[in-house]
Amino acid sequence: MAYPTLNETEWETVQTIWDLLDQGETEHARIEVDALLRRRPGHPDLRIVDAAVALEEAEAERALETLRGAETSADPALFFHLRAMAHYDLARFEAARDDGERAITVRPEMADTHDLLSRTYEYLGDPGRAAEHGDDARRIDPAAYPHPLEIGRDEFDRLVEESLTELHPEIRRHLDEFPVVVDSLPRREILTAEQPPLSPDLLGLFVGRHLMDRSVHDVPGAPGAIYLFRRNLLRWCHDQDELRREIRITVQHEIGHLLGLDEQDLEDRGLA
Repeated sequence: MAYPTLNETEWETVQTIWDLLDQGETEHARIEVDALLRRRPGHPDLRIVDAAVALEEAEAERALETLRGAETSADPALFFHLRAMAHYDLARFEAARDDGERAITVRPEMADTHDLLSRTYEYLGDPGRAAEHGDDARRIDPAAYPHPLEIGRDEFDRLVEESLTELHPEIRRHLDEFPVVVDSLPRREILTAEQPPLSPDLLGLFVGRHLMDRSVHDVPGAPGAIYLFRRNLLRWCHDQDELRREIRITVQHEIGHLLGLDEQDLEDRGLA
């Protein structure tokens, strides 16, 4: 089906939506894109920005559904990039790789796509390709994609131990029962154990039954563990002080989960 080209005012509104997303104004962006779609239902160029908003809303499946009608948009590179992002968020790393490679074939200087491919290839067990795309992202946009913090595993473990000693005693006492385990990245089966899947970029995770769900009738045994994901933490932090602080916050966040706190409770306590 052919769609008339968006007029100048509509393109200006599309740019406003992108600006709102850059500013973190996702709710406002949703209002604007929905208003446009009411006037131009199904338009491929509006489906593109609709999918971008859906991704910011953590609605990757919705983004994929929206993109099914956007193949003829004016920006095929952006179409493939957004579809790659949606697949990545759903832990479909092979599909994310394929669409990411299509995007940079159309437009090789997309720094955000190279960064996405770098993270994707890490999950696919190809550190060489991950490094190549990470280098490309830094070459194109060094401010947005600085080199990840490089710390050896022994040094990382030492920083974890230091961070744990700085926790409040009331928090530390739970670590005798819920050990902190360092993994390179979350396994795909962990990410997809929930629906929608957990973000591949998550820094930490509590796996097990939180204390509010347990009773005296439970069979004794290890109730769970708190996982820290080294590669994601190193990518997120810029120096050792920030890493130490982020480890401490992440552990406190996950202990909050095992105590039965939800995300709003954690945010109210400054642990989100």
